[in-house]
Amino acid sequence: MNLKDELNEITANSPNYTDDNVYLVLSAHDYRSPRRANIHFITSELAKRGRTRFFSLRYSHLSKYTSDPRISLDYAANQVGIYQGVECYLWKTTIHPFNTRRRWLRPLETAMYNWYSNGYNQVLRNWIEEATVILLESGVAPVFFDLIKELNPNAKILYRASDALETINVAEYVNKTFARIASQLNTIALPSKALAETIPSKHNLAFVPHGIDHSVAQQADPSPYESGINAVSVGSMLFDPDFFVHAAKRFPNITFHIIGSGQATHPDYGDNVKIYGEMPFNKTLCYIKHADLGIAPYSSDNMPAYLRDTSMKLIQYDFFEIPAICPFFIAADYPNRFGYEIGNGDSIEHAIKRALNPSKPLIAQRVLSWSEVTERMLQPQLYRDTEMSL
Repeated sequence: MNLKDELNEITANSPNYTDDNVYLVLSAHDYRSPRRANIHFITSELAKRGRTRFFSLRYSHLSKYTSDPRISLDYAANQVGIYQGVECYLWKTTIHPFNTRRRWLRPLETAMYNWYSNGYNQVLRNWIEEATVILLESGVAPVFFDLIKELNPNAKILYRASDALETINVAEYVNKTFARIASQLNTIALPSKALAETIPSKHNLAFVPHGIDHSVAQQADPSPYESGINAVSVGSMLFDPDFFVHAAKRFPNITFHIIGSGQATHPDYGDNVKIYGEMPFNKTLCYIKHADLGIAPYSSDNMPAYLRDTSMKLIQYDFFEIPAICPFFIAADYPNRFGYEIGNGDSIEHAIKRALNPSKPLIAQRVLSWSEVTERMLQPQLYRDTEMSL
């Protein structure tokens, strides 16, 4: 069976969608990866609405040297697969373009991106031609804007600014391309209003924060903890092991659970620090829901302000209404967060004590469902809360 026949068979066996759109997501993630980002949840919602494809970019033989989380999916590269109702494709090339970080290599870097942006992949070209709505995630995806306009000028093009391009250190080619095309995108969806200053266009901005699947509250039982006070940290971004060196010594009555930090046990951790490897998202939920404290142990204050709004772990802590302990810069004026000075044991101790005995009751935070997030991305004009006052 050839590729066209396979795709026709998928269409014939598709569920009853709520609309006639064909959605295409271009991202450097892969929908099948166990670690979930906001683009995965949005894609899941798109798949309920119409036929949905997820095309995974910037993957090559070089990726095995960069700890790319998609290495586990290498066996599925360069073939169409179906996962949870979404057609998936991991495009593996001999090499992929990257930021050389050297001015004298800039011509080579530009040549690589020029070649890559031509999209020499028949699945990519077919999916672009057949899409009615194309979602570009921040990163390399914007370099395909010109190809999209050439192959399918009527497609609606959305951009999800999961990160500022400067923060993820994209190549100059990507920065220049985005600056050129930003005003031509139908919608630029920002998960934090602080991202607006990084966008070279203003008329098409929409504030669409990250969400959460509200049904997770029923999926997060029973408690995995035995007894006592339990604190949890989930994820590896800018993970600071020294936080737990200080905290565990000062609070031997608290058990600290570290999930998916990507780091081995620290020699100075006490017996009250428990280390867990990478864990599927759904399995982390019970650890969060039943924790007494949520930890976001970022290792640096040199971070973008938008991280205050976009940290998935902090959103989850808010949803389950558990106090969050994080550096002062991230705590800001959020009522359920308790800040500390990085590396300062006394400050960490004070933050934990305040979180265990807050002076005021925690304030329930309104967190959108992923369905509400997706609707606002597709039709921001229908929702007052998407408006940006610039």
